[in-house]
Amino acid sequence: MAGGVFFLGVGTVGLLRMPDAYTRLHTATKCDTLGAGLVLLGLAVFHGWSLFSLKLFILTVFLWISAPTAAHVMARAALRAGVAPAAGTRVLDLRDGRDGGETL
Repeated sequence: MAGGVFFLGVGTVGLLRMPDAYTRLHTATKCDTLGAGLVLLGLAVFHGWSLFSLKLFILTVFLWISAPTAAHVMARAALRAGVAPAAGTRVLDLRDGRDGGETL
């Protein structure tokens, strides 16, 4: 549980320090998914083998699947809405089949 609280704190600091919406989404998703997952798994271990622990484990798996998927959808929506990344970010334009990028 202490590891989960640590990652939740790091995610909060990263959310405040990152320069644009995309890096904030990345920081919040990675740290909060791991942090919340560790806290839920810690609670399951603390509670022992029971139906409650099984529910916490299922909730953890759901969180690990849904949070990154939701962040990906939000990042694509921001990109399509024209939200600009921070200056100096390398952007890949994959619409025409090229895999080269350009720096903004």
